[in-house]
Amino acid sequence: MTITSKQNGNALEIALEGRLDTMTAPELEAELNKSLSSAESLTLDFSKLEYISSAGLRVLLAAHKAMIGKGGMKVTNVNEIVAEVFEVTGFADILTIE
Repeated sequence: MTITSKQNGNALEIALEGRLDTMTAPELEAELNKSLSSAESLTLDFSKLEYISSAGLRVLLAAHKAMIGKGGMKVTNVNEIVAEVFEVTGFADILTIE
């Protein structure tokens, strides 16, 4: 998985490419732990994310909780496969998806 992180003032934008699964979720978690303290808002761009597993969902939930007291978190450009995972797991009701 490739993680591209861009800080724009207090806004953090992270684009993911590939698979967010048991093997790659720790990479995203490390990036978020490093970057979230200085961010007021978080945008995750999933336009090139092919797959997400329960390990990836756990990292998203932790990021969502961390951003609740700040400017919030949104997920953009979700493909059909990832959207279906969000629907089945109930994440579609928790996350802001654009």
